[in-house]
Amino acid sequence: MILQDKVVIITGAGPGMGQAMCRGAGREGAKVVVSARSREAIEAIAHDILEAGGEAIAVPCDVAQTDQCNALAKAALDKWGRIDGLVNSAYYHPDWTELDTHSIEQLLTAMDVIAVGGVRMAQAVIPTMREQKKGAIVNVSTLASRKPMPGEGGYAMAKAALNQMSRQLAVELTGTGIRVNTALMGWMMGAPLEQYIQSLGDGAEAFRQQRSSEIPVGHIPPDADCAKAVYFLLSDYASEITGAALDVNGGDWVAV
Repeated sequence: MILQDKVVIITGAGPGMGQAMCRGAGREGAKVVVSARSREAIEAIAHDILEAGGEAIAVPCDVAQTDQCNALAKAALDKWGRIDGLVNSAYYHPDWTELDTHSIEQLLTAMDVIAVGGVRMAQAVIPTMREQKKGAIVNVSTLASRKPMPGEGGYAMAKAALNQMSRQLAVELTGTGIRVNTALMGWMMGAPLEQYIQSLGDGAEAFRQQRSSEIPVGHIPPDADCAKAVYFLLSDYASEITGAALDVNGGDWVAV
């Protein structure tokens, strides 16, 4: 198991890849700190991991609140005494609107949750990782920060800032043993996308087939499989990788 006995905090454990990532990390042997704002949702995920024979705790956290980020890190330390990995997956998605008419308040919220929230969580775990002289931070980003999509600008801007945070911290943490990388996700098949496709009614299957045909792997990548890229970046197999951005989109964007 690629994450055997590693203590990993995962934020944004809501519907979609967040949940899949937590459950998959548990299957890979991690001691998972499941976090999101909804206590009910994260307790259900932690319960599933425990039922499957893994280890997990559920800790509510709003990453827009510094004290809650610090409390999340403390909960991991109180339970297991160390923090081996952090996955910044928490996000806020503003309205699908063109930037020239976008709500500035929504844009600020996206930045605060996605980008600044990622920094808050990094600041919460870095002191412990420094003492351990080892740790891995993975920031979950999006293809939209590489391949602009109409209406997706506010979300993509915040994720692009998160991309830069990975690069910045990777350099600033030189010599500490802490690695910082980014996994950029494209279209993912999971609960949120399935709900959107079904909302298309009679055009649902045609849309599914068209989108699948446009992706080189021949299908929309399942979120649980996309999460495996995050496990790799957290793991010792990626021990010599930091400051990198890994595209996880089935070839929908071919990076140079």
